[in-house]
Amino acid sequence: MVRAGVIAPLRPDKYLRIGAAMARENMGITSGFASAAQRCGDRVGLIDELGALTWTEIDQRADALAAGLQALPSGEPQVVGIMARNHRGFVEALIAANRIGADVLLLNTSFAGPALAEVWERESAGRPSAVIYDEEFTPTVDRALAGAPEVARVVAWTDTAQDGLTVQGLISAHAGRQPRRATEKSKVVLLTSGTTGTPKGAKHSGGGPEILKAILDRTPWRAEEPVVVAAPMFHAWGFSQLAFAASMACTIITRRKFDPEATLALVDTHRATGLCVVPVMFDRIVELPDEIRNRYSGRTLRFAAASGSRMRPDVVIKFMDQFGDVIYNNYNATEAGMIATATPADLRAAPDTAGKPAEGTEIRILDPELRQLPTGETGTIYVRNSTQFDGYTNGNTKNFHDGFMNSGDLGYLDADGRLFVVGRDDEMIVSGGENVYPIEVEKTLVTHDAVAEAAVIGADDEQYGQRLVAFVVLNATGGERSDGENTGGERSDGENTGGERSDGENTGGERSDGENDRAVDVLKQFVRDNLANYKVPRDIVVLDELPRNSTGKILRRELEDRIPG
Repeated sequence: MVRAGVIAPLRPDKYLRIGAAMARENMGITSGFASAAQRCGDRVGLIDELGALTWTEIDQRADALAAGLQALPSGEPQVVGIMARNHRGFVEALIAANRIGADVLLLNTSFAGPALAEVWERESAGRPSAVIYDEEFTPTVDRALAGAPEVARVVAWTDTAQDGLTVQGLISAHAGRQPRRATEKSKVVLLTSGTTGTPKGAKHSGGGPEILKAILDRTPWRAEEPVVVAAPMFHAWGFSQLAFAASMACTIITRRKFDPEATLALVDTHRATGLCVVPVMFDRIVELPDEIRNRYSGRTLRFAAASGSRMRPDVVIKFMDQFGDVIYNNYNATEAGMIATATPADLRAAPDTAGKPAEGTEIRILDPELRQLPTGETGTIYVRNSTQFDGYTNGNTKNFHDGFMNSGDLGYLDADGRLFVVGRDDEMIVSGGENVYPIEVEKTLVTHDAVAEAAVIGADDEQYGQRLVAFVVLNATGGERSDGENTGGERSDGENTGGERSDGENTGGERSDGENDRAVDVLKQFVRDNLANYKVPRDIVVLDELPRNSTGKILRRELEDRIPG
């Protein structure tokens, strides 16, 4: 912590003020913002499309918003849902809710009305509540809460004049006021990715300075340096990077919608030393035309950290070849926090590794009979650390064995202690009695020059039990985009690319021309030449793009609807 500048030579009275501010926050998840306001209040704390705010301004605006929430006509909320993109309104709502002791529910910006309604009913449990959301999500919120007029609604970001409650309006009306401080610590409910069903809320206990140390041991964060946070802040990974940056008093630079070129521009313009993304954002940066990507040096970067889904090995190497050995791949879980980190050295040696266990984290690979497997053998990943999972908010929990939590993932450890994740345990395909891990076939497909992306799932088969179905995006049509569309989870025009457009049309369109038929035959032979015959997909479907959620994870349940009959 001394090396990273967390512990710095400050006047004793400043340390006392920092401690007092963090205590007022009940040492909650947003205490880093209060600490930064005392540590370096005049320094810029956040930059978004509306400009810059100092740490003191963030602190004062959050106080005003907290006082405004307590003065809502519907009463002080006990639950605050936040459905907003990356901008100051998200950050201010998060801090304000914490200061009044309200539980915070971070809502996926890709939610449709029914999914939001289900999650809201489950998590708010009839308590006084408010939802803070961006104007663009008004139709979704209205549909989801049509039967709940008592829920206060506050708009966080608007491009038009608003007659109702807004975050800025509440801040302006209550400027200079202090909220009544909560006596109980606010809880933050993080939702799982929900790639196979409705997202579940996860709650934690434990964790502390050892988590901070574990991160700093692996990733070269430095206090009070600028960091670009492009990962969605509502998701566990982006949220953790936001909170961590605040605890380090690092200037947080963000924008509402990811754009690959704009992200590189933010790094160079603000001389950022850190970049926090989800893996598909690396894909989109690497897919930029060379003449565009080469306009940016990224020379100030010391780390570019990613988590949330698998990283493509070819993208990892290409990015580091251009911008330096700066990628840190993090294997995290909403339920267990940080599990492993792959450093640039790990990724140079094995670009598809999830890295070595974080300090204080133990990993075991167990077979179905819960016996520990030797090095190199694939089994279920079990994890034990101090960021322990306390169960889902619906009362269910994960399976545990000997104090280790079942991660739900399959993987193995190599001779150097590096972890490799091969997929979810419910994704393993048993075809003709043989176990097939989709990632192995996917990795083979993307090594073919014609393939940009691939996903493999299982389909019911009368003869073999299951058969393999592959979905591919071809380089000739889907590998490189020139229309300026943002494909890192969301389009620049606001359309969601994770399987559904904002108008309900599916973006993963199939193609059926003869050229694609020939490509399919070539790809089947390519897999046959490189893998065992039972690993060759029976069907290969060509799509314009793979359906993904906002963190880049492939929505396999949407692919199931496209399995050929």
